[in-house]
Amino acid sequence: MEISLLIKVVAGLVVILGILVFLLLLPKKIKDSKKVLSEKERNKPKVKTDLNSLRYIIRNRVSSNKQLGEALDLIIKHHGNIPNKLGIRVNPQFDGYMEVLVTLCRHPNASKDIIIKFDKELTKLNPDYKSEINDAITKGLNSRL
Repeated sequence: MEISLLIKVVAGLVVILGILVFLLLLPKKIKDSKKVLSEKERNKPKVKTDLNSLRYIIRNRVSSNKQLGEALDLIIKHHGNIPNKLGIRVNPQFDGYMEVLVTLCRHPNASKDIIIKFDKELTKLNPDYKSEINDAITKGLNSRL
């Protein structure tokens, strides 16, 4: 055998060995990154989903657009259904939703997209309150600075 062929074979075996060692250590790196990610998720503060806590986020004038969107999504998810009307009168619990709508419309960081999305989702879940929801949004937009 020639010496050059022998060197090529040894170099090829070293490359294959390097690839195998890399593949052997790769799953460990992936597991470590998943552990770090899960630790971050565990340390992440839990957001309260009760209506008063979510209304506080919306009332806070320094809440960002993203925080407003997350709070509104949680309101729709956990508190989207307004109790039925009492005859032709609205349920007294609707006052909290009306406050959310008016405050949202007056918030300096609220965009039209957030307002429209919340309006559509709330109206879709509560078609009986469509006119009251529209009145609250109109009232909030008219009072906007």
